[in-house]
Amino acid sequence: MKKFLSVVPILATIFITSTAEAVYEAKSDTGTGFFNYIENRRREIREQQLTEEQEKLLADIAEAKERLPHEPKEGDPVPAVFEGDDLVYYSNSGEFIATGKVDIIQLDGYRFQSEEAKGNIKEQFVRVDDKAHVLQLTEGAPRVTLDGYKTVYNYGKKTGTMGEANGKAGEYYLTGKRFEFYPDHIVVYDGTQTKCGAKSPDYHVSAERMEIWPEQLMKMYHVKFHIKNKVVGTREYMERKFEDTEETYFPRVGYNSDHGVYVRDDFKFPLGEHFDLVIGAYIESKKGVRSNAEIKYSNRNFGGRLKYGFYDDDNAKWIQKEPSLELYYGKNIDGLPLTYGLRSEIGHWRQDNLSATHEEYELSLNHDPIFIDQYLLFLGTSYKITKDNAKNVPNGDTTVRGINWSALLGREFNDRLAAYVSYSYSKNNSTNSLFDFDLDDYSKKFQAGISYTLTPKDRFVVGVKMDADNHKLDDIDYYWYRDLHCSQAVLRWRGKRKKLEVHWEFVPW
Repeated sequence: MKKFLSVVPILATIFITSTAEAVYEAKSDTGTGFFNYIENRRREIREQQLTEEQEKLLADIAEAKERLPHEPKEGDPVPAVFEGDDLVYYSNSGEFIATGKVDIIQLDGYRFQSEEAKGNIKEQFVRVDDKAHVLQLTEGAPRVTLDGYKTVYNYGKKTGTMGEANGKAGEYYLTGKRFEFYPDHIVVYDGTQTKCGAKSPDYHVSAERMEIWPEQLMKMYHVKFHIKNKVVGTREYMERKFEDTEETYFPRVGYNSDHGVYVRDDFKFPLGEHFDLVIGAYIESKKGVRSNAEIKYSNRNFGGRLKYGFYDDDNAKWIQKEPSLELYYGKNIDGLPLTYGLRSEIGHWRQDNLSATHEEYELSLNHDPIFIDQYLLFLGTSYKITKDNAKNVPNGDTTVRGINWSALLGREFNDRLAAYVSYSYSKNNSTNSLFDFDLDDYSKKFQAGISYTLTPKDRFVVGVKMDADNHKLDDIDYYWYRDLHCSQAVLRWRGKRKKLEVHWEFVPW
């Protein structure tokens, strides 16, 4: 017979009853970014799925609520239910001792499990000296699962501590020498985190202090980056949103026909509230080092970047900004599946021997993805003005203005097969613009692609791009994505250009 102790404010009553697919990114100018959208959506679905023990906690909470003597009043502490093979309760002092498969549930989404637990109902605390299993499943906060020692928790105040522990918060695997629980966040001391679920992770991040906040935010102080057991970088502070799909913090290593072997990395330094300094470094075997620096500002829907240095596009063309200021604003239109954006950039650009003052102004409108039966439709349009003023250059003053638009129709046929077609128009192209950067040679563009997962570790993609102005094939790209446990190798063969690209990266799965 198992014993249950149901705890409600003031009154305690005893009942006796029976008892790593991964997300990948690759440079593309043939529209294959649609497959990144598909992979990201699959990842989000996986992350939102409840585990068996999380589903059981919800079911146990629903059952426990039915057994409560009365409904708790608003403002009362959250009820808790204690279960154990042997449970002793002292009504005068409020103390209890539970042994043998102890299961403690707080009805707002917490579970503690151990072989023995002690505590006090009146003071609303629980103590587990040996190993304890903790599950947090509260609305609006990261899902947390921990196994640790020497746990003390006050379920009334929602505060407590746990000794050395390991587990998971959201999609991050965690370890820590000490965990502290507060009503609005969790603090981890001498902790590590990684998205690699191996017993010996391929990579991880360590920090003297980590904070996990309900806003799906992790803050880290005095950070070190490790590949296996080697430290490859440090930062004083960084933060990460749990829903981020960007690449991991580690360098991106690769090879392509234009630049040879290369290493690319970004370094972020907080400058104060809403401000960061970001330094990007690109080292290649053929041309040496290129770098850039940005002072970034972001606050809700508005942001800006002061940029200086070298930037490249998907076709390995480079531009130097000396400097350039970019401002942008984006917002959903209330009640409508539409997002509008305003963007401007003005600065001095240099490309090879050409230099000019460069200006861009753009108003954009994008529709949320439209689901039509088994198809996905993406629609977007913008009005853009581009001005260049190059002194001492014939025809150096250029202005291009006009409407741009795009439409992409894609379908995920099954877990293995997906495809898309798209058509777009851009007023700007390399024939009417001063700089040949991030532009095609034509305005009307047709793209199509197909993705097929051959094995759980191998996915193949083909993407084509056509010059619809002149009705000819412009590009055809072949990709092979290969899972390497917690990292990813991407091979890209550019069929029309006869160029090879390979890169390797850790992946945010």
